[in-house]
Amino acid sequence: MSSTRESDEQSRHTLFNQLKNLQTEQQNPDTIGIDLASSLEIAEMINREDAKVADAVNSRLPQIAEAIEAVRNAILNGGRLFYFGAGTSGRLGVVDAAEIPPTFGTPPELVHGFMAGGQEAMFVAQEGIEDRKEEGVRDLASVDAGPNDVVCGLAASGRTPYVHGAIEEGNRRGCTTIFVTTVSAEHVSVDVDVMIDVVVGPEAIMGSTRMKSATAQKMVLGMISTGAMVRLGKVYENVMVDLMLSNDKLKERAKRIVMLLGDVDYEEADRLLGICNGHVKTALMMALAGLSKSEAEEKLATSEGFIRRALQE
Repeated sequence: MSSTRESDEQSRHTLFNQLKNLQTEQQNPDTIGIDLASSLEIAEMINREDAKVADAVNSRLPQIAEAIEAVRNAILNGGRLFYFGAGTSGRLGVVDAAEIPPTFGTPPELVHGFMAGGQEAMFVAQEGIEDRKEEGVRDLASVDAGPNDVVCGLAASGRTPYVHGAIEEGNRRGCTTIFVTTVSAEHVSVDVDVMIDVVVGPEAIMGSTRMKSATAQKMVLGMISTGAMVRLGKVYENVMVDLMLSNDKLKERAKRIVMLLGDVDYEEADRLLGICNGHVKTALMMALAGLSKSEAEEKLATSEGFIRRALQE
């Protein structure tokens, strides 16, 4: 019993020392008077801190581009993208994964978000589970991840055991591994293929990584997932043209896209989408090139789904 207490005490001491050196855990000198500030002054202070995030992300664009290519290549080879995080980081991964199918017409299993504590933790904090490496291992094993898959760990502090467990298991299984954090890489003790350390500095409220750190992670995830989908031909010009028509808003958006890019009226857009069973890219090819449905489908197949390339050919 004594040795167990000593081990627990040593673990707590190690964690204390880790946290005290992290950039996100420092007191921010620019907001030290926020507790005496007016509502407007609070908003101004937080806004000034948020303005620093874009520059921090800008400093890691080459690494983000590497991650985009890794995800694109994985999907081309039949692989998937898995996000792993805890707390705010985990929720950001789940949200990004959930938005991909309706936006880009992908199957829901292509991009999947895992968070410590599972679905319940999305709405109510499940403290303590993020400290269990074995939970990250178990969650990755549950989807039978392999060499064609990408495992992207999200941890503002860079040290979340749940995330490290998933990354280490991903490495063991031959997956491509990515790590997104808001502290410098020197504070991360896990090996990955792509390290994206966006150092945002001290939070407006010390240690509250739901603020700048969350904004940075949201920006990075949006770049990775959107960039990969663009590289897979799911965008024409700068318009998403592979959306899934799962509700009335998206059905009307699809018609507007065909009208805008195909230079047809509402009735013709509706007719073309009806012929194509709601497949926007096929309807667009028919409108742009005057093709039949089968001809449009053949052109898209030979161009790997890129409308611009299909038109050039």
